[in-house]
Amino acid sequence: MTTMILERKMNRLPSAIQQEVSDYIDFLLYKYRINSKIAQPQPRAGCMKGVVTWMSDDFNAPLSDFKDYM
Repeated sequence: MTTMILERKMNRLPSAIQQEVSDYIDFLLYKYRINSKIAQPQPRAGCMKGVVTWMSDDFNAPLSDFKDYM
């Protein structure tokens, strides 16, 4: 099946169903481990910067549950 045929079929579908088809294609890429940025994203250093915006002041303090082991 050619890309042109697939594109014509996709264009006939409502946009909500087009999204389902896209999600299914992503699933197949992941399932069969096909090289794709969608299937296997590569994290980069610093990509989570700014996600954690609050942390307790005693975050690094020893936990009382482990008192017997220290």
